[in-house]
Amino acid sequence: MADWTQLPKELLELISKRLGTHYDVIRFRSVCSTWRSAVTAPNRCRNRFAPRFPLLPISSQFSLSKRSVFLLGSPTTSTQTNASSPSSWVIKIEEDPMNGRVQLLNPLSRSRFDSLPDNFPKPLNLLDFRVLELGEEYVLHYLTHHSVGNLYMEKVVLSCLDDNVNDFIILTIHVSGKLAMFKSSVKKWAIIQDMPSPFDDVILYKGNFYAVDNTGRTVVVGLDFETDLIAMPVFGGDKKFLVGSKGELLLVDMYLSIESEPGSSSSSAGFGFVEEYFENLALYMNERMVKFKVFKLDDAGKQWVEAKDLDDRVLFLGDGCTFSASIEDLSVCRGNCIIYVDNFFYSLGEEDGASEHCDVGVFDLESGSIGPLTKFPQFSELFWPPPHWISSTTASDLRFGQLR
Repeated sequence: MADWTQLPKELLELISKRLGTHYDVIRFRSVCSTWRSAVTAPNRCRNRFAPRFPLLPISSQFSLSKRSVFLLGSPTTSTQTNASSPSSWVIKIEEDPMNGRVQLLNPLSRSRFDSLPDNFPKPLNLLDFRVLELGEEYVLHYLTHHSVGNLYMEKVVLSCLDDNVNDFIILTIHVSGKLAMFKSSVKKWAIIQDMPSPFDDVILYKGNFYAVDNTGRTVVVGLDFETDLIAMPVFGGDKKFLVGSKGELLLVDMYLSIESEPGSSSSSAGFGFVEEYFENLALYMNERMVKFKVFKLDDAGKQWVEAKDLDDRVLFLGDGCTFSASIEDLSVCRGNCIIYVDNFFYSLGEEDGASEHCDVGVFDLESGSIGPLTKFPQFSELFWPPPHWISSTTASDLRFGQLR
């Protein structure tokens, strides 16, 4: 039997350079002391962003942090796992750059879990589980002399240049609907003027920045602030998302509907303006998703072509990031679905402890059915509560971080 500890250092270095994330490198180095000494410990993203960034585009301050979405798998085989417990769990983790403490967040929103089970392990050691990084998001924190707040809510994507952690570029959507880019080399924001329509989403895909506006018009954003058209508009839906899935760039078109209650209008005299305001507000609050369409990019034709099948994959549409996973990785038997944030289902006031995920909906692309996450047990179990094997796993000495 081969002795893996005797692999040449040069080969180990080459292998480590092909690993997808710094967590993969950590797991690679944990195999044995020989591998650990052969491969340099990774620079974690939390150490990259010490500089403060000016507010778009004025002089107030922002700091930047990274959050990672992981799929944790049971350390035991599927035959050993309790049949009543899911074998996978999706979580989002944010590490405090000052003390290394870990925050667990809702995978699709920016909210933190209200509470964790009493038997939840502290610390949580990622080396105890099978780990797949599904996605990442970046958050701009607004800084004042007294506090730090997450007041900037638009999606943020980042690219590091030439593996230099101090040389990076940020792309986001300005409050005007235009694109805004920050270069660490010049330490200031630039507003990109290309905007026939306000932009809906941005993504870093295969090393390039992509942006889509609310008509579906899609561009590649160059580091010189220039944009190149890659796809013509797709009219019909109300909000567009870009998702990378199985080596392809997808466009997801979300359709909204207004749910108004019968007899909600009032005939009282003298308060017409106020009544109209609150009626419009009520309509906005009752806005809900009714369907989605998915498109694949036809590079040659510069157009989006509708796709009826996701090749047994599941798409996730979050507040700060989008990602996809195979049904095999998720350990579910049903694919071709979209899981998304939906405040309509949240407003229904789900009970029975579902508050941790009741703002999430599921759309079945094949059947066209749509509903709250709790109506799809195989998917709801991916989110909450934590599976029993999380608390039954024994933590080892190499710890990922202390939980808050």
